[in-house]
Amino acid sequence: MPHFIVECTDNIRQQAELPRLFAAVNQHLADSGLFPLGGIRSRAHWIDCWQMADGKRDYAFVHMTLKIGHGRSLEQLQPVMTALFALIKRHFAALMAERYLALSLAVEELHPQLNFKQNNVHALFEQDEKGKSHAK
Repeated sequence: MPHFIVECTDNIRQQAELPRLFAAVNQHLADSGLFPLGGIRSRAHWIDCWQMADGKRDYAFVHMTLKIGHGRSLEQLQPVMTALFALIKRHFAALMAERYLALSLAVEELHPQLNFKQNNVHALFEQDEKGKSHAK
């Protein structure tokens, strides 16, 4: 964890430049110190059927969810999330200036006992006391 999940209308597929956004988001989350690098994932779900507002214009939206594991306080998360949304708004600023676009970001904290996972990627970024990498 965390998982950054983007639901994005298909009418902005090229302009959204999601690979560039994902690189910036992953770096931001890693730099925050709250999340292990090996657990950070970003992905998109493209929406090809939607209606927004009155349906009379070429509207677009990007709804983002950051799913995180349990255990971080509001005081820890607030500045990271505020900065994350600022990063997202900068990323989409030019597109928002030229079209109707809605951006939203929500945090979803997963249940502490009912969140099952297995990941061998973490070891790639961890080092033991001797400074030796566990990379395969």
